[in-house]
Amino acid sequence: MAGNRAVAYAGAGNVEVKDIDYPELILRDGPGVHPLNIGRKCEHGVIVKVMTTNICGSDQHMVRGRTTAPEGLILGHEITGEVIETGRDVEFIKKGDMVSVPFNIACGRCQSCKEQNTHVCLNVNPDRPGSAYGYVDMGGWVGGQSEYVMVPYADFQLLTFPDKEQAMDKILDLTMLSDIFPTGFHGAYSAGVKPGSSVYVAGAGPVGLAAAHSAQLLGASVVIVGDLISERLEQARSFGCETINLRDHDNLGEQIEQILGVPEVDSAIDAVGFEASGHGQDAEEAPATVLNSIMDVTRAAGQLGIPGLYVTEDPGAADKAAMQGSLSIRFGLGWAKGHTFVTGQTPVMQYHRSLLNSILHGKANIAKAVNATLISLDEAPLGYNEFDSGAAKKFVIDPHNMFTK
Repeated sequence: MAGNRAVAYAGAGNVEVKDIDYPELILRDGPGVHPLNIGRKCEHGVIVKVMTTNICGSDQHMVRGRTTAPEGLILGHEITGEVIETGRDVEFIKKGDMVSVPFNIACGRCQSCKEQNTHVCLNVNPDRPGSAYGYVDMGGWVGGQSEYVMVPYADFQLLTFPDKEQAMDKILDLTMLSDIFPTGFHGAYSAGVKPGSSVYVAGAGPVGLAAAHSAQLLGASVVIVGDLISERLEQARSFGCETINLRDHDNLGEQIEQILGVPEVDSAIDAVGFEASGHGQDAEEAPATVLNSIMDVTRAAGQLGIPGLYVTEDPGAADKAAMQGSLSIRFGLGWAKGHTFVTGQTPVMQYHRSLLNSILHGKANIAKAVNATLISLDEAPLGYNEFDSGAAKKFVIDPHNMFTK
């Protein structure tokens, strides 16, 4: 039987590449696996040879020690690969298919899935609705920053690429379909971006850059990106965004007014989440900063897309309230302005097929927007460190050295 190597969480600030078991069509006990999921049979699943798997900002929250993730948890929820084994109950997915794996794990059978709310599937996580590969409190499904991974509910979930040779040529774009591109698009779409819109995106990390590119695809007239890191803002400017350096400016509305002539935008997107920082030279962590600032600069009756991650438990928070996910949000301001808020994980399957077509037909250039950068599996720890330092890159792991030779 083939071996398997994977990236594992090794305590706050550390990951390691280690040997793990080759996947089976059953969920075995291991770090983070919910007791009620142990022994769960997955004849509806497949084994995927991972061709690319991306490092996500959500992974970094765990690696920084800001969640209750156990050491040894196998990381990775952005997975693209080739099907090499199918379960007895798989009917339509075939060996040799090249596929994108949505980061949401969804059964396709519950009420949520039937309503296309695959981000809150009711049958895959005994703790609460919703699940993902390699993530804390998500049921314990083994992550895909590995050479091989098991994917359940294959017929329902997997997005098959129509032409393998074409997919190989566009792999750096297509690898973004498992999470980051749909997540960025969801942020823009749920913020009500439409032709002619003015849009503010908080955060120029990969999700923020994906949201900015998505806002452009939806027809926004002006996309403004704010961040504290100059290198990331330069990346946003590289594909036509206006930028605001929040390290140099603590009044966001004034900066928006200099660009638009008014201090408000039609739509705003939070691509930062709970590890947000205040604005200005001496800014410190302030987890409600982004939520409060986007309410402040979004016009009355505007919409706020919030794909940034917020958690129910943050052991590294500065105060007891934030440790429980309770933040000092000016909800009255949002209420008074009649804002619409959309939060939660992205239901990837609502978007990934349309975004696939946009890539294949040259309308979307997501790899360029997020500065996709290939690394080997052994380079993953260095990738995590560089990403954590604020590099303007989206690291794409190539476990079998298919693209990095």
